[in-house]
Amino acid sequence: MSALPPDDRPRPKSLTDLFVSFTLLALQGFGGVLAVVQRELVENKRWMTRDEFIEDWSVSQILPGPNVINMALIVGGRYFGLKGALVGLAGMIAVPLVLVVALAMIYSQFADHPGVAGALRGMGAVAAGLILSTGIKLIGALKSHVLGWRWCAVLGLSCLVCIAVFRLPLAYVLFGLGSLAFGLSFRKMKP
Repeated sequence: MSALPPDDRPRPKSLTDLFVSFTLLALQGFGGVLAVVQRELVENKRWMTRDEFIEDWSVSQILPGPNVINMALIVGGRYFGLKGALVGLAGMIAVPLVLVVALAMIYSQFADHPGVAGALRGMGAVAAGLILSTGIKLIGALKSHVLGWRWCAVLGLSCLVCIAVFRLPLAYVLFGLGSLAFGLSFRKMKP
């Protein structure tokens, strides 16, 4: 994970600011939270640089649990220690939990309606588009990656093929390609 941020950079003003920020972020993240998290933390709040975001998001993805929850723990912990990590977690789950329970109760009443099923299928396409657009926005960070953009592209396409074409379990792909990427990066960084 990245080192502590410099004092002159924007940062959460208080634990309340952190809680409210992550609550609002969670409420925006229907279906494709990666795009929202990147925009809010990097572009709007500037609590992180794009490179820090990519590094921390990578760590968030390999940890067990939802990526965005892991990111809230990392960011909260960076600024306020254990209290911040717990407040970031609470911000991500408190209000959305209440909403999801309410929506589940409503959905149970209308689940058999064909319009509801069609709407949910459409939302899947929107979520895929959000993830793709964020990936495209983050491609620029590969220019400064130790492996260079070509190796990153090869590893990314290999991951796509392993999961989408060969239908390998994510854990195997993550361990295999992740270990390869780690080894290649370590070798390039070694003096």
